[in-house]
Amino acid sequence: MSAFVDIAPPLLNASRFRAAHEQDWTRLESLLGRIEKRSVRVLSDDDLLALPLLYRSTLSSLSVARETSLDRALVAYLEQLCARAYFQLYGVSDSAWRNLGRFFTRGWPTAVAALWCETLVMAFLTVAGAVAAYMLVRADPTWFASLVPPGMAGGRDPSASVAALRATLYQSKDDGLGVFASFLFGHNAQIAIFAFALGFAFVVPTALLIFYNGLMLGAMVAVFAAKGLGPNFLAWLAIHGTTELFAVMIAGAAGMRIGTAIAFPGGQERMEAVVAAGRTAAIATAGVVLMLAIAAVLEGVGRQVVTGDGARAGIGAAMLAAWLIYYCGMGRRHAHRSAD
Repeated sequence: MSAFVDIAPPLLNASRFRAAHEQDWTRLESLLGRIEKRSVRVLSDDDLLALPLLYRSTLSSLSVARETSLDRALVAYLEQLCARAYFQLYGVSDSAWRNLGRFFTRGWPTAVAALWCETLVMAFLTVAGAVAAYMLVRADPTWFASLVPPGMAGGRDPSASVAALRATLYQSKDDGLGVFASFLFGHNAQIAIFAFALGFAFVVPTALLIFYNGLMLGAMVAVFAAKGLGPNFLAWLAIHGTTELFAVMIAGAAGMRIGTAIAFPGGQERMEAVVAAGRTAAIATAGVVLMLAIAAVLEGVGRQVVTGDGARAGIGAAMLAAWLIYYCGMGRRHAHRSAD
């Protein structure tokens, strides 16, 4: 009889507690079941408004049940119910395909559009490096060896003949320039990675990398231009280079955004500024990887199939225009909507 007296009060308290709150638990469980079977869209406006309130009420019930040592079955039930509600309220509610679509239609272009100022700086550094190297090599061809590694040049240097240089522009993938193109792609991919990663060092290494990339580009143009093949080389490069170089500039812009956030956090705490900058930079850099993959396809397939200079230049210009429309059109439109 004494044993019955010892356990009766907790049982009685549990029964009263359940009677007082079970209606809310049942309704929350019903809403969660409907969401899990179909989607959150099946809920009415009243149900949507009630869902977070029911969740908080159930959390409170769980806290009371734990503190007062009510029966374990009730505590386990409430824990499971709260976990399901938390996932639906704060977890990933969209499908992977929907999230991927949102990345391409909003996340990626918006992130790159937000880096437009930094991207212009990277473009200036690239052009400045290319112009400087072009003028140096045209004035004194011995500068070429100091600016372009022998492995990258692969014999395309000031000593090469016109016929040899012309042949490399229009031969198949297994020729020397095909090797050079692959080397160039790998080099630009490395430049993109390091330009982003070294942004943490207050931007200076990133700026130097981008400038050096421009130097090598200008030196190569100077070699072909000296033999009267400058436009031919630029057309060959354009078919994949507009995408590839643009990707490198965006990677540099992403690194610059992080570096400037570290050096000049403004009114924010330094860590808050870095986290915000890192979020935008990481999304943009993920897009850079895709751009480099597209450039590889253009270089690997398009350069062999398309041999006319006009067609090559046209494809390169079309790709550049497409990227600009994608970023400046779609990206800035979403950025303005977010600001509004």
